[in-house]
Amino acid sequence: MNQSQNASQQTGQAVGQAQEKGSNMMDKANNAAQDATTSVQEGQGGQQMKADAQEVADAAKITVGAHK
Repeated sequence: MNQSQNASQQTGQAVGQAQEKGSNMMDKANNAAQDATTSVQEGQGGQQMKADAQEVADAAKITVGAHK
């Protein structure tokens, strides 16, 4: 494998790893938002908790480019 092919392979691996990390972040953010929503619906939280969860979800979406 020449140097160009090696660099291309490493770039592809890095992109794949970044996408996986982004996906994991999205899953965690969505889980947090869902937990907060459930708590609000069960009367254990308030509007601030719901807003905080939405901020986390929005930040994760922006981080992984899913805000389009």
